[in-house]
This record gives sequence, structure tokens and C-alpha cells, in this order.
Amino acid sequence: MHDTTVLLIELGAILFGLGLLGRLSRRIGLSPIPLYLLAGLAFGHGGVLPLSASEEFIAVGAEIGVILLLVMLGLEYSARELIGNLRTNARSGLLDGLLNAVPGLVFGLLLGWGWVAALVLAGITWVSSSGVIAKVLADLGRLGNRETPVMLSILVIEDLAMALYLPLLTAVLAGTGFIGGAKALSIAVGTVIVVLIVALRFGHAISAFISARDPEALLLGVLGLTLLVAGLAAQLQVSAAVGAFLVGIALSGPVAHHATELLSPLRDLFAAVFFVFFGLATSPSDMPPVLLPALGLAAVTMGTKIITGYVAAKRAGIALPGRVRAGLGLMPRGEFSIVIAGLAVATPGIEPKLAPLATAYVLITVVTGPMLARLPDFAWFKGIIRRTQRSVRRPEPLPTTD
Repeated sequence: MHDTTVLLIELGAILFGLGLLGRLSRRIGLSPIPLYLLAGLAFGHGGVLPLSASEEFIAVGAEIGVILLLVMLGLEYSARELIGNLRTNARSGLLDGLLNAVPGLVFGLLLGWGWVAALVLAGITWVSSSGVIAKVLADLGRLGNRETPVMLSILVIEDLAMALYLPLLTAVLAGTGFIGGAKALSIAVGTVIVVLIVALRFGHAISAFISARDPEALLLGVLGLTLLVAGLAAQLQVSAAVGAFLVGIALSGPVAHHATELLSPLRDLFAAVFFVFFGLATSPSDMPPVLLPALGLAAVTMGTKIITGYVAAKRAGIALPGRVRAGLGLMPRGEFSIVIAGLAVATPGIEPKLAPLATAYVLITVVTGPMLARLPDFAWFKGIIRRTQRSVRRPEPLPTTD
């Protein structure tokens, strides 16, 4: 009875505190992710007030948080949208992967962490935060801009790439070797293809099994199906997150729309718990030694994201101001980077500095990224862009003859 009482007190205090942090983040115009991570650092081992009774409960909530993040992501896209994005923006997606995953891979190898930790770091630096970027675009009133579909296309391709990367990473972390990793990747590719085909042809039939008119039945049905498929996917070494993502893609029509509305509060709750849990797994004393490497890695990979957005927008025929906005807007990393790092942290024998480096890296990008995305709205920055455009358009003088 005493343990239950302490659990309720700790959990209640954490959730109430997260509510206050979320309100504070909206006041200052930032994503709440860095505040949640800092809260986890404060209450983790070596923090100001370490938790005792609620850590195991929070660990389970963190698993559910990852699953809900991914199913909600899948609900935002239809199978046709995913296939259409692959066809039209495959080259931009490939450039995005090369420019942003390779620096993380090389950085991990240069630090002497080994190829497994380097592979994890490649994923952390690759994927932008869809949630943070979508919020920044809405806050800045750019949802209707010409460069926004280009940015969203890159994010969609990244999300789909994670459906292949996560099973491979899971197999590698499990120590199954090259053959096991190839098997996991083959299963993931086959599963994604099958789900896309089924969603295209029978998506409405699948959604018909779940009533969109009864909110209670809809919530229980979608949540139960998601957890079931996620668990089965994890059992097959495909990754629970990928299973949840595919469930979201398979659902369509009114079911997907109403499920998004019903699951959003649950996602926000458990996602906050997930970020806190990741902070709990990191000791604050481990942060100072990795701060400078994290700053260097953030500077490099934020620059490569600018190049990614600029080139992708240029290929779409967008003018210089839109290219700059696209590049600056893609810089924040967030939920997926923490998901990837979380998988590694749960694996025995992984590089111990990976978790604090990932935490510092995400904090840097998720705080500075939205701030830098506002630069194109300042008059002095617009003046720089106009002068750049005039210098580019100015014709070269004709050669003179003696």
C-alpha cells in the first residue's frame, strides 16, 4: 500500500509539472521537448530529486508513448501520399539521407565508438522532427507557402525510411549480425510493401471493421489494434514503432480522422512521459564532457539540413527566399532521434556517452532550430536575400575588344 501511495504522489507530481512546463513552452514560443528532457535529467539518477517508485511505471508509459507517436504519424498519411512522395521526391530524400546520416556515422567512428554506435548516431542526425517543424510552420503562418509541400515531402520520406531503418537497427543492437540484420530488413521491406498494397486496395474495408460513429469503441479498437500489432512486430524483431506506423497507414477515411482527434491527448501525455524517461536514463554529470562534441555535430548537421532544404526547394522551382526558409525550417531534431537513442540505451554494452550526447544534441537543435527558422521574417535578413538575388541576376559585362 505504501509503494502505491508513493507511486501516485510521484506520478501526480511529474504529470502536474509537465503540464506547467508545456504551458511555459507555449508562452515562450518553443517546443516542450527540451523542457521535458531537462525534467527527466532533474529527476533521474544523479539529478536533483531522483525518483524511486514510479520509474518502472514511467518506462512502460515511455514504450506506449513511442507507439502512439508512430501510429499518429501513420494516420497523417495515406498509402497513395506515401507512394506519390516517393516517386516525385526520391532524389531529394536520398540527398537528405546522404547529407545528414553520413556526418553522424563518421562522427561516431572518429570518436572511436565502433560501427554499431556510429549507426545509431547516423539515425539520430538524419531525421528531422516532424512535430516540431509542423508547429513552427503553423506558428509562423507558412503552411500555405510554396516551399512547405517540399519540406513535408522530405519529412514523409524520412518517416518511411525509418520503417526500414528501425528494424535493421533493432537486429544489429540485438547482436544478430549481418545475416540477422539482412533478414530483419527483408521482413521490414516486405511488410511495408504488403501494408501499402493492402491499404491501397482494401483500406476502406479495414476501416469498416472499426466504427467511426462510436468514440469509445473507436478509441479502444484503434488503440488495442495498435498495441497488438506493435507487440507482434517486436516479437518478429521488426520494431514495435514500425508496426504502429503501419497500422496508422492502413486506416483511412473517417476512422483515421476521428482516431487522430481521440488519440491526440493520449499521444501528448505518453510522449511527454517518453521524453522524461529518456532524460531519467541520462545522468546530468555525463552531459558536460559531451557538450562540445554535441555543439560541433549540431553545427555540421544543421548546416547540412539547410543544404537539403535549399536544394530540394530549388529543384521544385522555388525562389531564393523560399529555398532559405525550407533549409532553415528542417533543422530541428526531436522525437525520432530520441526514439533511436532510446533503443540503443536499452541495449547492454552500447557506448555510455551516446545517451548524453543524443540528449545534448536534440536540446541544441530543438531550441536553436525554431529560433533560426524565424530569421527570414526579419527585415535585415530580407534585405540580405534581396541583395543576393540582385547580384545573382545581374548580367555579366560583355567582353571588350581593343
